[in-house]
Formats: sequence, C-alpha cells, structure tokens
Amino acid sequence: MDIVLQQLVNGLTLGSVYGLIAIGYTMVYGIIGMINFAHGDVYMVSAYLTAISIALLTFFGVESFPFIIFGALVFTIVITGAYGWVIERVAYRPLRNSSRLSVLISAIGMSLILQNYVQLSQGPNQQGVPTLITGAFRFHIGDGYVQITYMKVLILLIALAGMGILTYIIQKTKLGRMCRATQQDRKMASILGIDTDKVISSVFVIGSAMAALAGVLVTLDYGAFDFYIGFIMGIKAFTAAVLGGIGSLPGAMLGGLILGLSESLFAGLVSSDYKDVFSFSLLVLILIIRPSGLLGKPAVEKV
Repeated sequence: MDIVLQQLVNGLTLGSVYGLIAIGYTMVYGIIGMINFAHGDVYMVSAYLTAISIALLTFFGVESFPFIIFGALVFTIVITGAYGWVIERVAYRPLRNSSRLSVLISAIGMSLILQNYVQLSQGPNQQGVPTLITGAFRFHIGDGYVQITYMKVLILLIALAGMGILTYIIQKTKLGRMCRATQQDRKMASILGIDTDKVISSVFVIGSAMAALAGVLVTLDYGAFDFYIGFIMGIKAFTAAVLGGIGSLPGAMLGGLILGLSESLFAGLVSSDYKDVFSFSLLVLILIIRPSGLLGKPAVEKV
C-alpha cells in the first residue's frame, strides 16, 4: 500500500508538470488550429534560464531562498515569454495563410534552431543547479512510509496556482474574452474589432510562460538538464494534451495528471522500462473510445 501511495504522489507531481506544458499546446491549437512543435524546446530553454537566473542572483549576493525562487520564476517567465512571441512572429505569422504542412515544417525548423542554438551557446554536456530545497514530509503507514518532499509540495502548489490564474484570465478578463472569440471564429472576431494578431501573439506568450513555470519547477527538483530534454518532455506534454482533448484547458491538465499517474504507477508496480509503452497504449485505448479526447469536443465542420 505504501508503494502505491508513494507512486500516486510522484505521479501527481509529474502529471502537474505535463499539464502545465500541455496547456501551451492546447491554447495554440485552440486559437489557430495548429500545433507548436517548438513548444517542448521552449521548456528546454526555460531550464537553462533557471540556472542562469540562479547564478546571477547568487553572484550579486542574494541569499534569501524565497527571493531566489521568486527571482528565478520572474526572470525565466519573462524571457521565455519573449521567446514565445518571437516564435509566433517568425515561424507562424508569415505562414498563417499557407498550408498546414508549411507551418508544420516551419515549427519543426524552429525546434531544431532552438536545440542547436542552446547546444552551441551552452555546450552539449549535461548541466545542473544546486539543490535549494531539502527535506520532506513522512507519513508512516503500517511498516512503511510515504515521503513527500518539500519540492514536490511546492510543484503541486505552484502548478495549481498557475492553472487557477490562467483559468481566471481566460474566463474573467478582457483578454480571455478576446481569446474565446478568436477561437470560435477568427474572421468574425476581426470584423468585430478584435486585434486577432495580438490575441494570437498573447496566446503564444502565455503558453510559453506556462512552459517556463514547469521548467523552473522541474529544474529545481531534478537539478540536471541538457539541450535535448525538450524533445522528450514535448512529446509527453503533447500526448497529455491529446489525451485530455486538444483545445481544452481543463483537458490538458487532466490529461497530464492521467499520463503522470499511469507512468508512475506502472514504473513502480511493474517495470520502469516499459512505462512509456503503457502510457501510449492507454492513449490509444482512450482515443479509440473517445476520438476527441476525454474533454475534447468533436470537430464541427462549418458550412
């Protein structure tokens, strides 16, 4: 029982990270109907920015742990958001009226550019950051115990806060209303006076900011990263977005949690070597039953 509970805790933490990154995929797809395949590499860039921000703060004599975490979050989110804005302007906007294949190739090209840019500027070797948060809560259950590290608690709290803030923005603010209008009918939204180009750029920035949030948390938790981590994490997050229903924000978080829990439970109870096989098999099974995902809506063709 303690093993199951421990893997549930690990799965919730991993799933919340998948969900944060998946939000970027689902927001872009919901607005322009295209997949941002460079999104995983935006997450990778945020890992390096986290290390750079911590090094800068330490260099200037900042020793307060809360200020270091807050400074790393702000610095990384702002710079990564700028990356998202540039990606939209360079790789997507010029090809918005082109074929989907052209946009797909452009997105893949941007992904390769980011990977090679980071590899050349930061080096190909694995890098890391020091452990800033130590200690854990321990709950004794029978002869065993369940351990929840302080870092995992922080990941869950910040992930929930990030999702809550984003939900408020989409549901209650003017920007959110413009995003929903653009998602429903971009041409009509433009006729009604909404600057759809600005809305689309904002969506890329918000999605990149959520990926940055995940990047900071994962980097502080695991400590190690390299220029290739964006590919694996991007595939997993995209899978979570499809699982929950691409285009649905709650679906992205739900898909991330399901993917994280299934991976963690299978790795802990069966074998870690085949956890990805199990996760993708679960995705196929769910899509057979619900082709649009758990919370996705079937596509309606406008006539």
